[in-house]
Amino acid sequence: MTSIPSPVTWAQAATRRMSRQFLAGPTGPTPAAATAAMLGAHAQVLSAAELSVALRTADATRADVRAALWEDRSLVKTYGPRGTVHLLPAADLPLWTGALSALPAGPQPLPPDVRMSTAQTDEVVAAIGDALAGAELTVDELTDAIVARTGPWAGERVMDAFQDKWPRWRQMTHTAAHRGVLCFGPNRGRNVTYTSPGVRPDEGTRALAALVERYLYAYGPATPQHFAKWLAAPAGWAGTLFTTLAGEGRIEEVAFEDTRAWVVAGDTEFPAGPARGVRLLPYFDAFTIASQPRERLFPGAAWGRALSRGQAGNYPVLLVDGTVAGVWHQRRSGRRIAITVEPLTPPTPATRLNAARTRQLEAEAERVAAILEGTAELTVGTVTVGPHA
Repeated sequence: MTSIPSPVTWAQAATRRMSRQFLAGPTGPTPAAATAAMLGAHAQVLSAAELSVALRTADATRADVRAALWEDRSLVKTYGPRGTVHLLPAADLPLWTGALSALPAGPQPLPPDVRMSTAQTDEVVAAIGDALAGAELTVDELTDAIVARTGPWAGERVMDAFQDKWPRWRQMTHTAAHRGVLCFGPNRGRNVTYTSPGVRPDEGTRALAALVERYLYAYGPATPQHFAKWLAAPAGWAGTLFTTLAGEGRIEEVAFEDTRAWVVAGDTEFPAGPARGVRLLPYFDAFTIASQPRERLFPGAAWGRALSRGQAGNYPVLLVDGTVAGVWHQRRSGRRIAITVEPLTPPTPATRLNAARTRQLEAEAERVAAILEGTAELTVGTVTVGPHA
């Protein structure tokens, strides 16, 4: 095992991550390529995912991302890392489903009388795959189709959810997605629909190894604990996985600041200079979610202002030279996009909005508005909107 001769600094890591995720230019050629580079776009708030992807794609708008999702289907909306809704490249879906379906099961939060057995799970997943083949169904339509194929037990409304009760089968929505038989279809009015992506998951062990390599390429150097946090997986399991891959010569250890971390084997070239540029990243942008250590990405005042109880993503952030330097918010009125940016107070010398950075911020605000198909109106002031719920 070899390592580079001197520790990788935070600035070097941030610069390489930004470059590889099309945040430092040049931008990606397609929405699918940009989404692949950041390892999926968090899409619980779909408009934020559209902005994340378009910011990384040359001359794209939200319409281009929507076209990739619903027209040419180069993107898929499904359940990704941490069980949350993501946009993922369709071409990578066999790898993602293979890796996610191979993750160790976490603790079972549902009471015994609500849970499903292994046999019931397999029966429901098979029913979902059969019902969605070539179809786009609402939740109620899919419930009827599952019950018709399995029996009334699958449709019993026993799951507490949003002051309501969901049918029993819905506890397996993520499982069905990870087994490659379910993803989101286009909304039908106000109703969500599901369809089948029609993929066969890759073999789990190989898929997990490939996912580790992609994660380290995008966000390395990183530790097994960083990888586990990103996936919401057990840290001990991730440590064993990294040890196995190191023994196979697929990853190697490097010194990263004052800790031991990992990169893809042979991928030890880092830029000499720090990241440069001003970016406005939306809610749950992949760079702010996955970049570690978080205390370096959110230094000093950023920890209290741009995080919500230590959780990243609940505020859109102002990124200056690879470090969070404030928060922002946008409000639309017709074609007018009012963008309010709140720099940290007091700023550090490294993140102060001098004349050059102010010009970059103005250009970035214009780019955000163009993606949203509007006209920017920039204000540097206090953001009064709280964190995303």
